[in-house]
Amino acid sequence: MHTYDAVVIGAGQAGLSTSYHLKRLGIDHVVLDADDRAGGAWQHRWDSLSMNDVHRVADLPDAPAPGGSDDRANAVVPAWFARYEALHELPVVRPVAVDSVTSDGDFLVVHSGARSWHTRTLVNATGTWTRPFLPYYPGAETFRGEQLHTVAYPGRDHFRGRRVLVVGGGASAVQFLGELAPITDTLWVTRREPVWRDGFDESVGRDAVTMVQQRVARGLPPASVVSVTGLALRDQEREAERLGAYAARRPMFAQIEPDGVRWADGSFERVDVILWATGFRPAIDHLAPLHLRGPEGGIQLLTTSHDVQTAVTAARDSRVQLVGYGPSASTIGATRAGRAAAQAVHRQLAVADEQSA
Repeated sequence: MHTYDAVVIGAGQAGLSTSYHLKRLGIDHVVLDADDRAGGAWQHRWDSLSMNDVHRVADLPDAPAPGGSDDRANAVVPAWFARYEALHELPVVRPVAVDSVTSDGDFLVVHSGARSWHTRTLVNATGTWTRPFLPYYPGAETFRGEQLHTVAYPGRDHFRGRRVLVVGGGASAVQFLGELAPITDTLWVTRREPVWRDGFDESVGRDAVTMVQQRVARGLPPASVVSVTGLALRDQEREAERLGAYAARRPMFAQIEPDGVRWADGSFERVDVILWATGFRPAIDHLAPLHLRGPEGGIQLLTTSHDVQTAVTAARDSRVQLVGYGPSASTIGATRAGRAAAQAVHRQLAVADEQSA
């Protein structure tokens, strides 16, 4: 059986960046992607998300990102990824849904059903889209209306004429309210009082990434960066603001009932739909056999430079690099982390070769 120098799991922004740099370094590798076609998580986003709506898509190595437009992001970005894969002849194999990764002496074994790949190192670039976080509240199973998560958002027309409860304090919740408030009745609940900003600058983004890096350096699970960055309204959300969609925010309810939600003080709101904009968790369950998690519940990453977005090496197993995890969980962070992961793989292989000589 062929043994690769590296296996990359995931062909989103992080995986493609990693593969580009691995190929440039002459490292024998393969990229395993769970989807049927190129595009990573972007291909699964809702149709109403345009390129003008996304916060920013970072460049790939030697490939400027598509600019803003009214075109659907779930078409533009996947097409860009597909062109990139073809242009650079990246070794992507799909569809491959990885079940687990195990250790076999000096090697790692990537399992997918009856198939397996042996490798000297691993780069995990699986992101978060396949792990939507849906919190449980008492009575959720009794609700007679519709409950859905961001991952299944069908577009605003689906909600016309229905009272929609949007749950969550992040950018997706703000965007959903911006789409829905002008066409139907909405209610917004969050765990914390939102912090609003007029806009973002580099220092805010840097502080947010540093906060996440400090958590993963301690072995804690990554956390939301909204508490640092705050929230900002875009032009397309001003109509919802005028209608009071954001001012009417309420704290989290205590329980869910068949026709709505009830707060601890006894107050009740009837709703037809609960839209959970409650974020995602890292898709890393397949790495469980490697025992990378620490006692705090997260995978500790080693920091070797002043650029916190290049912290990619698992502290418990230097053969494993994680990109798009923790401080690199953004398009620009993923691109930088891909280069860092390829360099870390190169160093790991050199050390292993020297030890075996």
